[in-house]
Amino acid sequence: MKYLSTRGGINPIPFKETVLMGLAEDGGLILPERIPRVSSELLSRWQNLSYPELALEVMSLFIDDIPEEDLKDLIFRAYSTFSHPEICPVVKKGKLWILELFHGPTLAFKDIALQFLGNLFEYLLLERGAKLNILGATSGDTGSAAIYGVRGRKNINIFILFPHGRVSPVQALQMTTVPDENVFCLAIEGTFDDCQAIVKKIFGDLEFKKRYHLGAVNSINWARVLAQVVYYIWAYFRVSEAEEKERVRFSVPTGNFGDIFAGLVAKVMLGEGRIERLVLATNENDILTRFVNKGDYSLGQVTPTISPSMDIQIASNFERYLYYLYGEDPARVKDAMAGFSREGRLTFSAEELARVQEDFLSISVSQEETLATIASFYEETGYVLDPHTAVGVRAGLHFLNEWPMICLATAHPAKFPEAVKSAIGHEPERPEALRGLEDRPRREVVLPAETDKVKAFVAEHALV
Repeated sequence: MKYLSTRGGINPIPFKETVLMGLAEDGGLILPERIPRVSSELLSRWQNLSYPELALEVMSLFIDDIPEEDLKDLIFRAYSTFSHPEICPVVKKGKLWILELFHGPTLAFKDIALQFLGNLFEYLLLERGAKLNILGATSGDTGSAAIYGVRGRKNINIFILFPHGRVSPVQALQMTTVPDENVFCLAIEGTFDDCQAIVKKIFGDLEFKKRYHLGAVNSINWARVLAQVVYYIWAYFRVSEAEEKERVRFSVPTGNFGDIFAGLVAKVMLGEGRIERLVLATNENDILTRFVNKGDYSLGQVTPTISPSMDIQIASNFERYLYYLYGEDPARVKDAMAGFSREGRLTFSAEELARVQEDFLSISVSQEETLATIASFYEETGYVLDPHTAVGVRAGLHFLNEWPMICLATAHPAKFPEAVKSAIGHEPERPEALRGLEDRPRREVVLPAETDKVKAFVAEHALV
């Protein structure tokens, strides 16, 4: 299996190269040259595997340059850090199935990819005798999950940018209280989109990227998307068997298009309409909903909400979907993205929009609806949702039909105590991982939203 860029400017490369590259050198995103289709025979063999065993089977279809025993070790060690024996349990609550993705060390779905990616980075760097400086932007959960994935590891420093005062207090504490010397938290005076733009600009400076051995943990890294494909297939098995139905729907709260793109890869792999449609759930920052419903992908202002991880206008993974929507035509993708950079909008034909709507249904959920959903779901089922999961649950209920609906629970509610309290009258119980965070010393540097200032900081503290 070789990998390409959505913009067509690199020669095909093996998997290991993609991990350390992050963004392709032509500014595009990495994709496999093909998505494998899984036969019915293979699916029946996978049906009863444990989560780590299934991860090994799925990932092996995309990774042929790491020996199987080594890959198995990387995967099994990654999931040994989770607190639930099933890793990602699927539970029935009311009319919905909830896929719990928050049993990792930082209580967010991103642990599923980043515990694996931390192991993978360390493995590749030791193999090459190389060093890596990870640079990433976070709207909340990626930062702490990435930090916990690589904290204290050899040959890796990590620099995480987050919008100062715009992530939840718990999310900020999870990042800034990690004492390991290889961790640098940069609080940027701006929005998440500012943070992401700075990271993209720095990666676009190829000389700087090379000189300081920069790598990415944002979902621009293909290995992250790949690790997330697994839980869609896992949940499909659990629910289709329990409900005796051949098809399911997934509802995915998303701002960056990474998680739902992993769902799309799973949809193609499973084939035969087994994942009938993916419900794309957004908050008031609704660029992706406008795209699905009207073919309007145009920038608006970022509106801060109680689901901050989705307060995004530029969805960094969208380009991967565009590549397939444009019939795998990299020249067209390159032109479209250049146009988007200039004008802040993309438009689509009626035929393209019809194809989009074969993959997705979408709805935007307001802050009031989010709080009302947390309250009503708690009242009906006794189950506490975090605000992001609540957006997905509201959308899942809206698009309920004859097929089972699986809603992704992307974070533990205790990460958003204020929002939960305003919905149900009390804070959710704090799990062990979050106790005592306030008492730990904090390490962060506040910087203006200026690329040059961030570059100077990275240059001063990078491993070279």
